[in-house]
Amino acid sequence: MSRYVFKLPDLGEGTVESEIGAWLVKPGDRITEEQPMVEMMTDKAAVEVPAPASGVVVSLAGQPGDRIAVGAELIVIETSAPDVAAAAATAAAPAAAPAMVAAVSTPGASGRVLTSPAVRRRAQESGVDLVGIAGSGPGGRILQADLESALSAPARGAAPAVGATQEIPVIGVRRVIAERMSAAAREIPHFAYVEEVDVTELESLRTHLNGRRAAGEPALTYLPFIVAALGRVLREFPQCNAHYDAARQLIVRHAAVHIGVATQTPEGLKVPVVRDAQGLPLPELAAALRRAAERARSGQATRAELGGSTLTITSLGRLGGIASTPIINAPEVAIIGVNKAVERPVVRHGAIVPRLVMNLSSSFDHRFVDGHDAAAMIQALKERLEHPATIFM
Repeated sequence: MSRYVFKLPDLGEGTVESEIGAWLVKPGDRITEEQPMVEMMTDKAAVEVPAPASGVVVSLAGQPGDRIAVGAELIVIETSAPDVAAAAATAAAPAAAPAMVAAVSTPGASGRVLTSPAVRRRAQESGVDLVGIAGSGPGGRILQADLESALSAPARGAAPAVGATQEIPVIGVRRVIAERMSAAAREIPHFAYVEEVDVTELESLRTHLNGRRAAGEPALTYLPFIVAALGRVLREFPQCNAHYDAARQLIVRHAAVHIGVATQTPEGLKVPVVRDAQGLPLPELAAALRRAAERARSGQATRAELGGSTLTITSLGRLGGIASTPIINAPEVAIIGVNKAVERPVVRHGAIVPRLVMNLSSSFDHRFVDGHDAAAMIQALKERLEHPATIFM
């Protein structure tokens, strides 16, 4: 009998532990080398860990939500061919079965549903068995649209009893979000500042450029214009493009503008980063912003792509409302929220005229950014956006 005890490796950037997000196999499963076994959650991303050898799964260490130290036992695999059947029977027997049950049932010879970590996480949180969903992607891969279609389909059978409840474990990315938001709100004295911006001329420019775009090219949104303007404004306000290094009691100001884009994903809020945004032409900047958000939503963004921002922008798009109070993405010292653009009556040159107006809701770390400097920075951004030619000067 030959058993392979697989221990959790360092998943990058010197991690000392990781959280089990979802098991992709269960005791008794026959697996092949390089087949993904488990989804481990780091502080920024989900990482699928592949099998080091072929064989039968004997035991698993822990349940989704448990934290496993690097170097600790994660999974035991029976690799001896003569004992494969016995190992499978032993692992499947009720007396020997571990308390943990696999998070997702898996069909076929490969022993797993073909999908992305983000889709798997969303299914787990929604209580949906992916086995019953037909994938429309290559090789039957279940796409986000397939899952959303299944979730929106009319429920079969009897309706849930009145007063029924659902318990959802706070694990993985959702737990990290909760911990970080709590720490930021608790430790950072937020200074909030909301400014009204007339984006009528910016909308005119955006409409003109969209009318000239190539067939099939996505339309420009306000976001790339705002980021382009920030790339210039932050030269005048370097104290807002900075990190607070609490361990060393230092403010680290950055010459480069690495913009974090708060993005809603099936796993919760993620912040992919567009690096050196200050040097990108508008079309490249727009493409980089779209690519970053898409990779975050699909679960493909790497740890490196989800870290290192120097200032974050958050937007609720069409749900943007009138104003918001964004929470700072530590260790940054500033965040800017983009609210919805709406047509409002405005007094101009003594007459009431319709103008397209949008609010910018910002928060600053008041320990390191004075209220005057915070307001001046947003005023400078407002001026650029209201006179969009200056964005490119």
